[in-house]
Amino acid sequence: MVDILCYEDENFLNLNEISKGVMQLIDLTRAKKLHKLIKVSKSMSGGSAANTIAGIAQLGGNTAYIGKVKDDQLGNIFAQDLRNQNVIYSTPFADDKSVDETGRCTIIVTPDGERSMNTYLGVTEYLQPSDIDEQKIKDSEWIYLEGYRFDGPESHEAFNKAIKACKSANGKVSLTLSDPFCVERHHDSFHNMIKSDIDLLFCNEFELKAMYQTNDLNQALELCSNEVEILACTAAEKGAYIMNKGVKTHIKANPTQIVDATGAGDMFAGGFLWGLTAGYNLEICGKMGCLAASEIISHLGARAEKDLKTLFKENNIL
Repeated sequence: MVDILCYEDENFLNLNEISKGVMQLIDLTRAKKLHKLIKVSKSMSGGSAANTIAGIAQLGGNTAYIGKVKDDQLGNIFAQDLRNQNVIYSTPFADDKSVDETGRCTIIVTPDGERSMNTYLGVTEYLQPSDIDEQKIKDSEWIYLEGYRFDGPESHEAFNKAIKACKSANGKVSLTLSDPFCVERHHDSFHNMIKSDIDLLFCNEFELKAMYQTNDLNQALELCSNEVEILACTAAEKGAYIMNKGVKTHIKANPTQIVDATGAGDMFAGGFLWGLTAGYNLEICGKMGCLAASEIISHLGARAEKDLKTLFKENNIL
């Protein structure tokens, strides 16, 4: 998946029937039409999990990524960009005979910093069990599963293979719920996975409330805490809530001028997971996540422009 970012106003969203602040699935025709209408500000390897993994790699973590692209212009941009960030990426290219292209997400940022995502999945949704490198999984302390990938026809089977390999080597499994609409599409599958396989759940408050079908955040936090060992839930300007064995820890947000909210949740997960694998307690991990997210929203794009370790040291959490 390649992220294509641009700035537009609210009128552009209305004229083109784009839902603000969420992810909409679109086809290739729609993707090409939008591309002609916008002025591209930045293109880079993207996708939720890739953003998270790139963040961990920037912090010095040893990372690998499994995801599908095609041997086309965008696919090669994606692969090279990840490798340039010291992320191991060796998933085979999609079949050249496929009429689909490398997936892309046209991210439209409005003046308030909110991002509206228009995603053409392309070959991204064709992730299959044969793409899962079991040895890489077994060599990993943690794996991170992206909820968006549940939209693919063989993704459930691929996820199950990854989980089985991870658990067989005593690894830990984390999952991000990705988007409230994604939760609605796959509610039962997500819920079953959370109860049986997930050690750490990432989400925002809207995704969590959709998951537990309540408008009460505290109730959703409690319900989820009964089903998963660690819950890390972001809540925009309210910061984040970490739940572990029924104990709730609130992490304050770092005041930041929002330029582009793209990738905030992804980088929160990156900072949190890096802290966890480095041996820090959950409160410090939450602070790392919030600080990393605040850096991301201060500029266009989902890649950190400042050195995150330096940022952590300046804020006395490293």
